[in-house]
Amino acid sequence: MLCACAVAAGAGAQTALSPFARAKARALIRDHLPCLGCHALEGEGARLAPDLSQPGMAFSAAFVDSMVRDPEGTRPGTMMPRTPMPRETADLVVSYLVGSRVTPAPHAQPHAPSGGRGAPTLYAHFCAACHGARGKGDGPNAKFLPVPPAVHADSAAMSARSNDRLYDAISGGGAVLGRSNRMPAFSLTLTRAEIRALVRYIRALCRCRGPAWSRDDRADLR
Repeated sequence: MLCACAVAAGAGAQTALSPFARAKARALIRDHLPCLGCHALEGEGARLAPDLSQPGMAFSAAFVDSMVRDPEGTRPGTMMPRTPMPRETADLVVSYLVGSRVTPAPHAQPHAPSGGRGAPTLYAHFCAACHGARGKGDGPNAKFLPVPPAVHADSAAMSARSNDRLYDAISGGGAVLGRSNRMPAFSLTLTRAEIRALVRYIRALCRCRGPAWSRDDRADLR
């Protein structure tokens, strides 16, 4: 699995990054992108995936490019989601990771994720490493995160969050909600139906419903 943090490419002239560009790339990785939710960089971050501090990460630039653009197509079964970002940002970060600036090679459009995956399977594959197999926030990766992952089995905490809020957190990631950027976005990895199924699964884990004001059920508002 490779971090959803940057894109690089096949061939072209190589130019060393300036000190400013390298500092900018490091800041993007640490403070804005979800890379360190799975990877480590210079001793910081998680341990689920390859350490990004290793020179070249033992991967070719072409592999990094393909993995980030279409993780599932490149390595079927990966838990790495595809992270939305401007091309320029992706080029910069991957240039920092592989140590050179290269000209991007053309790639086919990524295919949509396959359907038919049930919520328990999706949760175990994409969520449990941080949130825990039963939603208790005790996944093996949780201890490496600067902010504890949400405890989906906590009825008090989850009943304060609307279904829309849960959907947005899964779809858009933590940063867009003012939370930790280590929580990645899954909007380009999961279908809307799959995200809605995960919201229902979280409701089953907490055995709770969202706040009354958020529910379109008059009986619940009495």
